[in-house]
Amino acid sequence: MTIDNRGLEPPQPMMRTLKALDRLKSGDSLSIINDRRPLFLYEELDDRGYIHETEAQEDGSFKITITKSGD
Repeated sequence: MTIDNRGLEPPQPMMRTLKALDRLKSGDSLSIINDRRPLFLYEELDDRGYIHETEAQEDGSFKITITKSGD
């Protein structure tokens, strides 16, 4: 699943992302596309034990792939 958060003002991208993450099962992944690096989201993901990888896109946005680690 991919969520496109471009064009949204904070905290909407983070709120949408966290809501979607609540539905993931162990081993599932979610990709989000943001206008900027989600620095506050990274902290939250680390605290919750998610694995994440960020890729800069050619249009200046960032694609973040988040995986729920095994319990």
